[in-house]
Amino acid sequence: MSQGAVIGLDLGGTSVKGVALTRDGVELARDHQAFELSRPMEFAMAVRRCLETLESRGAFRADAVGLSAPGLSAPDGRSIGFMPGRFPGLEGLDWAHYLGRPNVPVLNDARAALLGEVWLGAARGATNVVLLTLGTGVGGAAMVDGRLLSGHAGKAGHLGHICLDPDGPQGITGIPGSLEDAIGNHNVSSRSAGRFSSTHELLAAHAQGDVAAGEIWSRGVKALAAAIASLTNILDPEVVIIGGGIARGGESLFTPLRQWVDQFEWKVMGHEVRIVPAQLGEMAGAVGAARHALNAT
Repeated sequence: MSQGAVIGLDLGGTSVKGVALTRDGVELARDHQAFELSRPMEFAMAVRRCLETLESRGAFRADAVGLSAPGLSAPDGRSIGFMPGRFPGLEGLDWAHYLGRPNVPVLNDARAALLGEVWLGAARGATNVVLLTLGTGVGGAAMVDGRLLSGHAGKAGHLGHICLDPDGPQGITGIPGSLEDAIGNHNVSSRSAGRFSSTHELLAAHAQGDVAAGEIWSRGVKALAAAIASLTNILDPEVVIIGGGIARGGESLFTPLRQWVDQFEWKVMGHEVRIVPAQLGEMAGAVGAARHALNAT
């Protein structure tokens, strides 16, 4: 059963998630290894433990292993080349050497999540796809004509850092009035004049008929719709996947979002972008890392 197995490993902020799959995407096993980021290189040891646990459970040695991690991949794809301020020791760590494998291709976590959703999730079979993850900030990735975009310096796909208001405050990348600031969870308090500390609280109040909460939420959703409609003019996706914690708002998000996009989108020859929720949840990065490893073999 395990012949031809591939393993994907996803390094998150406090844990590693791993999955073993057949080459046609049938799940064989999954694992989760927590770590303390404050302990030097424990994240790397957790990755190794996750790999060893998955192979031990299946009594096999994987044909291919891939890693998903935050930061920008190095040009050779063997490490994370840029991840300042977090995960001391991650930048430049050659994972193939560390794990004792001939090749462990490394992919940015948002790109891995998109690849996972295209392989086994919400965008199966699609070749032009945008992923937006709505959480503390807004992450993203893009696939055009079947190719994940990385760009000249490797920063392509940081869709949360597009400008919606040139007069707005500058965000962490220097962009003013970003999509991330329009709907991300990190600044709900400032967007609500201190009334709410999280999107969860904001949505709960909106659901109970709080008019002010509804207006704040509507502004964020409208901004997201404007960003998506703009991205359809730049990247021309057939489907936009929405993931992350804010996407769990369900129809409170998706119904008005689709209505706004319908108003804003330039529809060419009858084509309209589909907006769908992510399907793979917390395992998307691991599944995408596995797919990336298969592509590299």
